[in-house]
Amino acid sequence: MRSELVSEPGDPGRPNEDFASVGLSASGQGGSLVVLDGVTPPRDGYGCLHPVPWFSARLGGALTELSVSQGDLPLTEVLSRAIRRVADAHADTCDLSHPRTPQATVVLARWSPSEVEYLVLSDSALLVESPGGEVTALLDDRLSLLPRTALVSDAVADATVRNMEGGFFTAAADPSVASRAVTGTLPRSSVRALTALTDGAGRWVERFHAGDWSELFALVREEGSASLVERVRRLERTEAAERPGVRRGKPHDDASVVFVEL
Repeated sequence: MRSELVSEPGDPGRPNEDFASVGLSASGQGGSLVVLDGVTPPRDGYGCLHPVPWFSARLGGALTELSVSQGDLPLTEVLSRAIRRVADAHADTCDLSHPRTPQATVVLARWSPSEVEYLVLSDSALLVESPGGEVTALLDDRLSLLPRTALVSDAVADATVRNMEGGFFTAAADPSVASRAVTGTLPRSSVRALTALTDGAGRWVERFHAGDWSELFALVREEGSASLVERVRRLERTEAAERPGVRRGKPHDDASVVFVEL
């Protein structure tokens, strides 16, 4: 097995809100990967004493530990228990009912000698490469399918679609959200490699249209995860220079990529 991981902040002056890890079982027969994209909070407060990186680290650490040590648990239960563990850690000091209580997107994959399990929640991505080189993107596309009017501002999104039926879901303080994730199981023999990435790295496909998911996977395999992130940064700088008056979300986003060859 070979793995590679890179995680870079969008702004060196701000903490990275992403989390990325690879965990291997003591038996050497399996492992897991975790990628989280912490949701940047509003400036006017979000009912919590803790910054988003605290939440991402706690949730990511719990997912890494539980996915490896509790191999008999379905990934939905792994996510549910991890969310509950983090919520219990600050329920006494923070308002976890606030719509912007610290939260994150989730990609979680686990492999054994016989199968590969996956879970995707919100707009990070998991790419699966077959032994023949075909690449399949496993996505939770609910956010991308929402009308622009639902996302015109944080206030509108929080009131109408965030963690609501008919909207989109993230891992926050409610363990039941695990049942909303996109999940599945693949035969281990049908998977050669995995790439998980936050949307800050996925911009190469989704925002800049520099290639498709198969081409992104080939880039990571041939040049490395850091090369993908650097290409995204160059595209961000070019966009800022060529369209200085146009704002499309964050000019630079945290970007994380995990590549695992099984």
